[in-house]
Amino acid sequence: MSRQLHLNAFLMSTGHHEASWRLSESNPFANTSVEHYRSLAQIAERGKFDSVFFADSPVLFGDVGRRPAGSLEPTVLLTALAAATSRIGLIATASTTYNDPFNLARRFASVDHVSGGRAGWNVVTTAGPEAAKNFNLADQPAHAERYDRAAEFLEVAYKLWDSWQDDAPIADKESGVWALNDRVVPIDHVGRHFQVRGPLNLPRSPQGHPLIVQAGSSEDGKGLAARYAEAVFTAQQTLEDAQAFYKDLKARTAAVGRDPSTLLILPGIVPVIGGTVEEALRLEQELDSLIRPEYARLQLARTLRVKPEDLPFDQQLPADLPDEDEIEGAKSRYTLIVTLARREKLTVRELIGRLGGGRGHRTFSGTPEQVADAIQEWFDADAADGFNIMPAVLPSGLTAFVDHVVPILQQRGLFRTEYTGTTLRDHYGLARPAGRRTSVVSEATA
Repeated sequence: MSRQLHLNAFLMSTGHHEASWRLSESNPFANTSVEHYRSLAQIAERGKFDSVFFADSPVLFGDVGRRPAGSLEPTVLLTALAAATSRIGLIATASTTYNDPFNLARRFASVDHVSGGRAGWNVVTTAGPEAAKNFNLADQPAHAERYDRAAEFLEVAYKLWDSWQDDAPIADKESGVWALNDRVVPIDHVGRHFQVRGPLNLPRSPQGHPLIVQAGSSEDGKGLAARYAEAVFTAQQTLEDAQAFYKDLKARTAAVGRDPSTLLILPGIVPVIGGTVEEALRLEQELDSLIRPEYARLQLARTLRVKPEDLPFDQQLPADLPDEDEIEGAKSRYTLIVTLARREKLTVRELIGRLGGGRGHRTFSGTPEQVADAIQEWFDADAADGFNIMPAVLPSGLTAFVDHVVPILQQRGLFRTEYTGTTLRDHYGLARPAGRRTSVVSEATA
């Protein structure tokens, strides 16, 4: 079989464009509607997507006046979607900075059991001082410290997921033995950040380990991805930048002894689809006209660590912005935004318009054929293994992609026409981790 695209649907309330909630078709309370997300997951599954994905943050993000604010806890939401779907993968974000390994390892293993092996965890370290204040901290830990904790967090999670051997439960009714004690062992982890005895209080899940996703593109983020990630959600604006990121991360993965094909890179794309180019551009212009610039400038100022009054709408960004090294938050997104503004000489007002659709992800307006061409160009040029599809408006944008773009990709032999497996790892073409091998003692007593 020729190399195949992987498609993930990144679902966000009424859509990724910040003004999507103001359209007549939109339900402004969709962010807390389980039925809304069930319907979206079913649309994506009809399109044979690999997975759906939910971002999350342990803090109320941004100004509540700007767009629908607040979100359901995503692992709870995934259990509802597991019951409403049968094949599509289910990925949720959870922070390693503001959780403990035992709780998260148990939570994602539980979702994997509930879904029959379709769970994925987007590992984030959570940028911004606001979240820290919800967890008895005055400020966020330093960037490098957050990533050091994340690496140990994952090591503990792996140990917990493997603390049960696959064949530990035997359910022998005649002998009265449900599981073999010597095949369930403590992990006795003692590290810099965590002390965890284990074992996990849950048998090994269908996938062994839930799929690990990572989304940071800073140096620390790429280092973590190379060591642990199986899929990477990333943001690039140009083909050249995407190719450079792809080549760099695949090389880093090989350098730590992993097969680069076991790490899949999925840039985000915000497609605005119309029957004609003019129709697509009209929708894009309508959405941009509904942006409240005062709210958008406030968010931009927070990202750039400047005051809103330092960003006049009709001037370019100030020359004296902080260097990336001075940013302890989302370093890679900061650099992407500044680079975009400088490269295209955008005014603040123009930059707000460019960010309104995807917060720095690539936006593309056109016909289904043109959207398919844009996707194939990057895929064929070794800039992506697939894409994080981020519809500007939901549900209509996802429906348009499934009904009109997916068939083109299928006709070109780039994307599946049917699911060939049952787990998320099957969809991504990734092996199930073998886990801890049976000990000599276990073999003797079995």
